[in-house]
Amino acid sequence: MVPTRKFGALGVRLITLPGFRCCISLVMGSLGCSQSVAERPAVFQASRRPVLLRQKGQAVLYGDSLAGKPTASGEPYNPRAFTAAHRTLPFGSVVRVSRTDEPLSVTVRINDRGPFGDPHRIIDLSRAAAERLGMQKRGIAPVVIEVLEYPSPRGRARKPSNGPDT
Repeated sequence: MVPTRKFGALGVRLITLPGFRCCISLVMGSLGCSQSVAERPAVFQASRRPVLLRQKGQAVLYGDSLAGKPTASGEPYNPRAFTAAHRTLPFGSVVRVSRTDEPLSVTVRINDRGPFGDPHRIIDLSRAAAERLGMQKRGIAPVVIEVLEYPSPRGRARKPSNGPDT
């Protein structure tokens, strides 16, 4: 049996093997936890961002030939960044893209417009994001996109209370 010790008012048990407890303390300290777990219970809860908008369709891989060229937002396209293009979402929106046929997802920032043409294609993904979703061979995949944050007026992402400004 592994020796344990009660820690805090919630009855969390810590393993008291030499060296292991030190690692727990370092992790808790880096998370901003104090000595008592009861004082900061939110740190140990799973954090889930609320979904503000959901869309289903196909994701497409951006061409590498566009690398370095300006996007609609003005910043140069970087295939190694986790960015994407959407027809209508504001630049700076943070979006989770999840495959519907495999358990893979990636979070990207909207910085361009597109895709254009096929109405079933709802988002263009940078190479880095497409690789994370395992779609670099075919270049297309069925996805669900979920908006997690919209940009604030100052350009930083924020979580609105009543959805996007329209």
